[in-house]
Amino acid sequence: MSVIIISAIIIVGFIVQIRLMQSPKTALLGNRIGAIFMAVAVLYTIIAYGGIGNPSLWLWLIVGGAAGVWLGQIVKMIQMPQMVGVLNGFGGAASALVAVAGSVQYPENAVWYLWLTASLALAVGMLTFTGSLVAAMKLQGMISGRPVRVDKNGQSQKGLLIAGAAVILFSIIFTGVFNLWLVLLAIVSGIYGVIMALRVGGADMPVVISLLNSFSGIAASITGFAVEDPLLVGVGAIVGVSGLILTRIMCKAMNRSLSAVLTGITTVMAQARQESPVRPQSPSIDLPKVAENKTGLSAVVGNARRVIIVPGYGMAVAQAQDKVKELIDKLEQSGKEVKIGIHPVAGRMPGHMNVLLAEVGIDYDKLYDMETINPEFEKTDLTIVVGACDVVNPSANTAEDTPIYGMPILEVDKSRHIIVCNLDEKPGYSGVENSLYSMENVTTIWGNASETVPIITRACN
Repeated sequence: MSVIIISAIIIVGFIVQIRLMQSPKTALLGNRIGAIFMAVAVLYTIIAYGGIGNPSLWLWLIVGGAAGVWLGQIVKMIQMPQMVGVLNGFGGAASALVAVAGSVQYPENAVWYLWLTASLALAVGMLTFTGSLVAAMKLQGMISGRPVRVDKNGQSQKGLLIAGAAVILFSIIFTGVFNLWLVLLAIVSGIYGVIMALRVGGADMPVVISLLNSFSGIAASITGFAVEDPLLVGVGAIVGVSGLILTRIMCKAMNRSLSAVLTGITTVMAQARQESPVRPQSPSIDLPKVAENKTGLSAVVGNARRVIIVPGYGMAVAQAQDKVKELIDKLEQSGKEVKIGIHPVAGRMPGHMNVLLAEVGIDYDKLYDMETINPEFEKTDLTIVVGACDVVNPSANTAEDTPIYGMPILEVDKSRHIIVCNLDEKPGYSGVENSLYSMENVTTIWGNASETVPIITRACN
């Protein structure tokens, strides 16, 4: 009974953490509370399983803790999606290992559900591990971010793998020959995870990261059943459910079904480019010619009273968040009202832009989600786009049979004036050219955002 009570208290602590992390103002406190309860959960588990006097356990606990602190210090904010992907994978691998370690101790007459849950935990854990590693490598640029077609339609390999996993799983249950089938199940599940992640394009990575986070929790929860640990069941279920909710939010923000994301269903990029508008004719500023355009740019910025800034992944790549902060400060010193509009999938993971902007001290009160900021654009004098493409592309409303058709976007095209600070005029991950660039009220400044954003800042003088 005491086990249930203690587990319930710890689980409630994690629920409180999630509740606090729903608001930027209380997120830091929620994160700290979560860390405290995780430490309590680890310590309780060690005591409950009689590991308090095991020196090797404490050694590896110290080694793992030190590695976590070290990684937390050296990983840059732009690399955080990759880091989260790797941690998701480690969570899946840990669940798989615990399931295996618990199952090898089962007596021959163990009830069937223990074998079943151990097998499922191994399968989900290995899938999460390999899928997360591939996702992290895609985010890091170690492998192509485009969807990789394993075969023409991608269904035959997946079907065979699922069938193979099912055969192995039922063979374990009915034959009792666990060890041999255990290895085969791990291999099949690992291959499936690789194929699943390879088929997903870079633009869909926010969905995949949140889904794999959910999988890591599901694997932990199933492992809890396998080793009969109520604390692991409850905590894993919280992670699994919250990850699934976040995945649904991401899919809704992209107007894509989860099945479309996981099967890599996208329109051929060449076709998307052919159907896109003609190359933009809007005013452009090349860095060597900034002086020639300074008067016009200064007039647009100087006359604006309401300004919205829209950051995207290009800002993260350019590490330009500090330049954006300087621009905001300059605009506000000039008496302008400044807001920041953030699309749910603007980065490579949910909340990526929020974290980057908070890193340089930008007030949370200035950050607005898509639903809140969209009605503001038509009342805005100037919108400044920094490294965002697909999430502000008006073609999402008109270009049928393209990957972004129907995707909710930030409606920057309704602003009186727009300045775009993107690296170049190439399409985003979707491959659909941005029709925003061709609008008459748009000025494009091509180049690295860390160099182009200061041009606007200087124009405030």
